[in-house]
Amino acid sequence: MLLKPHKIHLTAMSPRSTRGWVLDGPRRYPVALGRSGRRACKREGDGATPSGTWRPVRVLYRPDRVARPRTPLPVAAIDRSDGWCDASGDRNYNRPVRLPYPASAESLWRNDHLYDLLVVLDHNQRPRVRGGGSAIFMHLARTGYCPTEGCIAFSDIDLRLLLARLTRATRIVVQ
Repeated sequence: MLLKPHKIHLTAMSPRSTRGWVLDGPRRYPVALGRSGRRACKREGDGATPSGTWRPVRVLYRPDRVARPRTPLPVAAIDRSDGWCDASGDRNYNRPVRLPYPASAESLWRNDHLYDLLVVLDHNQRPRVRGGGSAIFMHLARTGYCPTEGCIAFSDIDLRLLLARLTRATRIVVQ
């Protein structure tokens, strides 16, 4: 089955804005962006949301806190040993890993609910560039849409509404 291309657009007032809007046809969702705004040349640890066009790869969720999301994308539950490698020199840089991991890796099992529901984006996956940024997700927002470390953060209800429409053919355009 051939999937119909679908584009959603992320816009913000300026490249340094830490808040923006995701536009999906007539729908408009407020989002939090990276603490450094948006950058075309994303670097590990710079706090920027990478500009470009990204594809959703899969959805991860924490089954002890939220129900399995309804989406055409591949879905997997996370557990306490799931992590994401952010060590630029490691062979598993910007890939999921099992914790404990010998190099630096972020835990996906968080206390603050941000990763209770998340979408992995294909930023810096093929080809992977060392230091080009890791763990770029769409995930749940903090209260007040406080800035992220480089991800795109939504309210729970908005992310679930968007997930119902996302497919592997969707393109997320960050301008």
